[in-house]
Amino acid sequence: MILEMIKDEDMVLEMIKDEDMVDIIQMDNMLTITEVAALLHVHPNTLRRWSDEGLIRAYRITMRGDRRFRRQDIARFLDKLNGDGHDEEKVSVR
Repeated sequence: MILEMIKDEDMVLEMIKDEDMVDIIQMDNMLTITEVAALLHVHPNTLRRWSDEGLIRAYRITMRGDRRFRRQDIARFLDKLNGDGHDEEKVSVR
């Protein structure tokens, strides 16, 4: 039974691409969708939509596809939203 579990784990690891995974060390610097939604005073579903639309970068973790957000990405998003960023690109939220 243990041998079967090891084989299954190896199969799962092979299915996951390296570029899709976030380094464990980076996880300390990441926020959950609930934390970011509270910071931005928006509903988690709004944050999910913004992520899907490419307005804010999210990293998928776990097989379930949970989202995590880097603190610096949130800061950059807020800079653009507030017009404090040096980029010409501005964020438009509904």
